[in-house]
Amino acid sequence: MRTGTDIASGHGKIPVLIHQTAFIMSPLSATSADQPVLRIVLVQDSFQVGDIHANAGKIIDISRKAIQQGADLVVFPELALTGYPPEDLLLRQGFLRQTEQACLRIAQALKQETAEAGVLFGMPLEENGVLYNAAVYLRQGELAQRYFKQSLPNYSVFDEKRYFIPGDQPLVIELKGCRIGILICEDIWQQEIVARVKQQGAAAIIAINASPFHIDKHHDRLAMLEKHARQFALPLLYLNMVGGQDELVFDGDSLVMNAGAELVARAERFEPAQLAIDFDGSEVSSADALAPELSTDATVYRALITGVRDFVRNNGFSGVVIGLSGGVDSALTLAIAVDALGAENVRAVMMPSRYTADISLQDAQAEAKVLGVQYDIVAIEDVFNQFLETLAPVFGDAPADVTEENLQARCRGVLLMAISNKSGRMVLTTGNKSEMAVGYATLYGDMCGGFAPIKDVCKTRVYQLCRYRNSISPVIPERVLTRPPTAELREDQCDQDSLPDYAILDRILELSVEQDRSVDEIVAEGIDRETVLKVVRLVQQSEHKRRQSAPGIRITRRAFGRDRRYPITSGYRQA
Repeated sequence: MRTGTDIASGHGKIPVLIHQTAFIMSPLSATSADQPVLRIVLVQDSFQVGDIHANAGKIIDISRKAIQQGADLVVFPELALTGYPPEDLLLRQGFLRQTEQACLRIAQALKQETAEAGVLFGMPLEENGVLYNAAVYLRQGELAQRYFKQSLPNYSVFDEKRYFIPGDQPLVIELKGCRIGILICEDIWQQEIVARVKQQGAAAIIAINASPFHIDKHHDRLAMLEKHARQFALPLLYLNMVGGQDELVFDGDSLVMNAGAELVARAERFEPAQLAIDFDGSEVSSADALAPELSTDATVYRALITGVRDFVRNNGFSGVVIGLSGGVDSALTLAIAVDALGAENVRAVMMPSRYTADISLQDAQAEAKVLGVQYDIVAIEDVFNQFLETLAPVFGDAPADVTEENLQARCRGVLLMAISNKSGRMVLTTGNKSEMAVGYATLYGDMCGGFAPIKDVCKTRVYQLCRYRNSISPVIPERVLTRPPTAELREDQCDQDSLPDYAILDRILELSVEQDRSVDEIVAEGIDRETVLKVVRLVQQSEHKRRQSAPGIRITRRAFGRDRRYPITSGYRQA
């Protein structure tokens, strides 16, 4: 194979066997009867953002083993070398230099293995001072070809136009007589990009992805792939990563579809997996069983477990601390934490006050016991009284109000953070999306902590997830699921004293926050106008609270976080 122009960068040169202008292949000829079968291994795995050395090592180890077991082409996800999304790390020249060096390390380490086989993975690649989201194809110990992502998403959680320049050329690689088009994530959604790579002779398409999870994303992907498979009569190999990265969770859901839009292989969601695919130049087959479908509740619960596990471990914490109240939110958070980290790494703390009901103490203790976690009771009454005494000269004769309620929550926040500091365990907050939306939470109180597992889970779904978890094994007392929700910060308090019924509230939030519907449109759904106006006003007024809240796991199409960016200070009033 001839040597072409090197890929120049600001840091050095990566040797290239074929220059990009030579990537376009001649039209595919008919497959002969003795066409050899190409074994493709799709590697669905996690790759931590910024841990370039470890990611490179994983690519080397998995590739070497797969090739030794007969793989002709080993494929890894989008930006696997850096993890996704690397965000402003991409603005640091040292980061790009490490990435380039790691690519060279992989190529040299696999020189012997790639004498006949190939390895494909995603990485940022700089050429002539321009940065691309690239797929690199290694052969014979060198970077043989590369593809630059053409469609750069810049919506929702994506900011790729901030960092990358789009490519404009298709790529078709040839191995053992088989011609395969290479696309990256958003490209596969674009009909014209798929059409162009087919025109250049692709007999199948591999799309490498870093596609984050949200509810129903699986169905969106499947519908898109079925449409393309039928329209272009091509096998489609869709590879996605798994794992949690800050607010995002990647669910894998890698799958292979034949030219008739039939599923040939599907990996288990949220788990590392390898799909071995045989391609004869026209059709695909696999001996791997199709992973079973999951219910929506099962899918969301696995997403939450994955997000908690990876956030806590990857940030170097030994475990977590949770303030247990006897209510439904903390009960669900505790179950998620135990399932994610193991009971030995979870500590629950009950912090009763004068307003805490006996049944709350009983239910909290029952949850902790059945889940097998360390459980402490640290009463806040003395601390609360000391605060009131200290503040008495400042408060004067002012009547008790929400100030005293928030003060109790802040007593608890201080205690939890002290336990966190002493034990080296991260505090998990327990607030849900419904509460965070309308500000039914206390800054530096129940919002105090490092991570918020159910921040994007509305209250009605909290109950659904609790019942789902109990269907596996009963860990949440039935009374927790049937008693009216209460913050227990004053006598006879109930959430619905301050908020609409949660079913109504959650519907308003879905329409307003997730779908950007106007007040009139929401009212047209049959909801009382005054209730809609109240909720919309509360959402707008609470932006400053959410901006200071802990990051949480995104499970909906629009969470409070990186994909909903509203100003804190604004004179706009939603109509």
